Amino acid sequence: MSPLRRNSLSAPLPLADGDLMAAIDLGSNSYHMVVARYSQGQFRVVDRLREMVRMADGLDNRGGLSSAARDRALDCLSRFGERIRDIPPQRVRAIATNTVRSLREPQAFLMLAESALGHAIEIVSGREEARLVYLGVAHAQPSAPGELRLVMDVGGGSTECIIGSGLEAIERESLQMGCVATTRRFFDNGKLSRKKWKQAHDEIGAEFQQFAHRYRELGWQDVLGSSGTIKAIGNICSEMKLTKGAITADVLPHLRDRLLEAGHIDKIDLPGLSNDRKPVIAGGLLVVEAAFKALGIERMMVSRAAMREGILCDMLGLGGDEDPRDAAIDLLMTRYDVDEAQATRVEATAMHLFDQVADTWGLDTEDRVKLGWAAWLHEIGLAIAHSQHHVHGAYLLENSDISGFTRQQQQVLSVLVRCQRRSIPKHAFDAIPDRLLLRTRRITALLRLAVLLNRSHGRIDLPKLKLIAHGTELALALPKRWLDERPLLRSDLSGEPEDMQALGINLHITG
Repeated sequence: MSPLRRNSLSAPLPLADGDLMAAIDLGSNSYHMVVARYSQGQFRVVDRLREMVRMADGLDNRGGLSSAARDRALDCLSRFGERIRDIPPQRVRAIATNTVRSLREPQAFLMLAESALGHAIEIVSGREEARLVYLGVAHAQPSAPGELRLVMDVGGGSTECIIGSGLEAIERESLQMGCVATTRRFFDNGKLSRKKWKQAHDEIGAEFQQFAHRYRELGWQDVLGSSGTIKAIGNICSEMKLTKGAITADVLPHLRDRLLEAGHIDKIDLPGLSNDRKPVIAGGLLVVEAAFKALGIERMMVSRAAMREGILCDMLGLGGDEDPRDAAIDLLMTRYDVDEAQATRVEATAMHLFDQVADTWGLDTEDRVKLGWAAWLHEIGLAIAHSQHHVHGAYLLENSDISGFTRQQQQVLSVLVRCQRRSIPKHAFDAIPDRLLLRTRRITALLRLAVLLNRSHGRIDLPKLKLIAHGTELALALPKRWLDERPLLRSDLSGEPEDMQALGINLHITG
């Protein structure tokens, strides 16, 4: 990665010894919060909060959320927000996972949730969730150099399986099955039977078979399980004197038989199983048993860490010297054969324009980062077709699994690329959260100007650009003689004031 490109992207969170930071995991079954104190490049956990929200239990087949589940979630977030009220926003990161991803109108929920918490909430894809889970587990329980390990996390709505080495996740998979979702899917009436269990086991096992061969071929030296379901099963194994807390292939049939003997979820009586875990343990055990068989797992140790620790690691940049988003940008540029010379020119112009208006427009470092990403990837859609390449590029960026990026970050990046040229669709910004809307419109304007000024796709000595912003007014001054020598550029710029009206910006060009 070139120095210019490195400088345009992100850096680890700046912290001083003693600073507090917080990570919140809005899981489908439980909400977790970890508060940690930064010290000498690492974090030390000083407080943990967990509440069984069971949000996935309130999700219907159309993506609607029951009022009871919504109220449980908001009440919990209000309590979390009280605990971290004095921690600055840049040191708090809240991540929403499967159930929020599945909502028909996630933004409607997020507006209420962010208000209750007092901080922004990001949605991540299943594969990004897997990366964060692995990072947390690997940081808490380091492996020997060069060794591969398998990490599995059974959440309320999804299950993540990751093979990694050190702090790097090599293979990541996320399946739409978790303890809550699977219990509802197969045991909605509460009845437990061997016939139903076998049918469910075969269906769940087929999901794991999609990647089982690739995982087995790569192999691993040890297996770690993360999440409340894994901990609960490990605790049952210990209480029943079957193991000392590990989960093994030969004890799972004993647990399954004991569970099925109950005949109904309400009558489950397993040693060491808490009352709040009892309603969803059937689905959780089913997923674990199917995974053991499909992947050939013999023994799984229980990890004390999970995604929230991975979030803290990610905030500190402990996953390596390189931000995963930097590597993801590189990979996309290589995969889609982006013209790096042109990207360099557009990025340099965009940064020059940004620096002139950042203070008056209230833009920050994160806005600069997003503008840099968009400049590097603005022509990614050319790999599909020149015609409407901005539309193709936007689709790729919105729908790809991009390591390190949240859903909101991908949506912003997609909107920037979509609106870099031509007319701006009426509903282009509908998916952008209100808290990001104004700044996203403003950096869109800067990207449009940078792309226009570099339309020639060749080395061009741009004159000194003077850009002034004041509220909705934006004024660009160019040397008249220089502009007169470029009639095509003058023609392009003449249409920009009308186009930028869609951004709520009044553009004035002099030259």
